[in-house]
Amino acid sequence: MNSFNRFTDPVYCLMRLIVGLMFACHGAQLVLGMFGGMPGSNNPLSQTGGWIQLIGGFLIAFGLFTRLSAFICSGEMAFAYFMFHVGSATTPMAKFFPIANKGELAVFYCWVFFFMVFYGPGRWSIDALFKGRARPPGALST
Repeated sequence: MNSFNRFTDPVYCLMRLIVGLMFACHGAQLVLGMFGGMPGSNNPLSQTGGWIQLIGGFLIAFGLFTRLSAFICSGEMAFAYFMFHVGSATTPMAKFFPIANKGELAVFYCWVFFFMVFYGPGRWSIDALFKGRARPPGALST
């Protein structure tokens, strides 16, 4: 047995928390104008995306409705990548490579959230508390 396996749940919880909060910060830029705001974010498509990022990021960070939130956020990032990054690319190489069309962050978020859809909320989440799977430290298992 790998000695790192005992750290799987806390590390996944930290990853979910950090990625979710970073995603929520992007939504706060679009919707609330925080962190410097984003130019041209007053159109309805950007506002909708901003609300998905803000609310979905917080839900994922704290592990509430994690699978549904991650599915919606993953889809939003796939949509953003193909609409804005591939769609606005000027060269054939920029259409194919995310690093060339500045879409690597959208691809990263899309795949991390897609992984979360299948992995689930983890043991350290609000979802797990509601389902009774999370136990306080030192609790006896039944």
